[in-house]
Amino acid sequence: MPNLAIDIIAGVILLLIALYFLQEKFIFKPEKLKQDFQYKYDIPFKEYFFDIAPGVRINGLHFYRENPKGLILYFHGNTRSIKGWAKYARDFYRYDYDVVLVDYRGFGKSTGKRSEKEMLGDMQFVYEHLAKKYSEHSLIVYGRSMGSGFATKVASENKPRYLILDSPYYSFTKVVERFLPILPVRFVLRYRLRTDKWIRKVNCPVYIIHGTKDRIIPIRQSEALQKLNPGKITLIRIRGGGHNNLPSYDEYHNFLRDILKY
Repeated sequence: MPNLAIDIIAGVILLLIALYFLQEKFIFKPEKLKQDFQYKYDIPFKEYFFDIAPGVRINGLHFYRENPKGLILYFHGNTRSIKGWAKYARDFYRYDYDVVLVDYRGFGKSTGKRSEKEMLGDMQFVYEHLAKKYSEHSLIVYGRSMGSGFATKVASENKPRYLILDSPYYSFTKVVERFLPILPVRFVLRYRLRTDKWIRKVNCPVYIIHGTKDRIIPIRQSEALQKLNPGKITLIRIRGGGHNNLPSYDEYHNFLRDILKY
């Protein structure tokens, strides 16, 4: 075998090894907070800690109304912490809904070693805790970008009123393959987040919101998800919307108003 071919194969193998061990640094971009950090907002809220297992504690914020219509469980994207994501609580709070946001392991004040299985288990634990206080018919699960996979998995194992997915992916493997098309990443990727698999098992109405100009997760991934169950999945296209700016569009807020006002 020519030396050049050997060098190329060796280089690919080294890249795959690096991807296997370093992938979390590329996937997750958390903001870490000190345990004594004090949240400050101008609407009523409580801070939660969900003790999952020894060494594993999930931090959350609960923005509450006096007589809420229900509760939105919000799973955020792969950056920052609930300190920054909490600003989006207003989009639901204004329609008399309570809102709970939680940080994944290693984000904000949340602790614990990350793995897909354990993180999915954490979110199920949070849902079950909230379902003891709210009827499932009044629970809405919302997943934004990376959080869409977690939201779909939770909805597939429970009976919330709605599942709302904001800029979701068909599967996390599809996202990574788009940026690394020449590498066989599916063989080394430890986070697959099979939205396409789980969404088939969701029994409640599903609403997908996606910008037509999303450069990170193209809208074709949401279109592929809708085709899996077109009778149950509604796709709302935000014309000109990107990946991080949908709340700046009136169409986004009109959609939330229409499904949350009753």
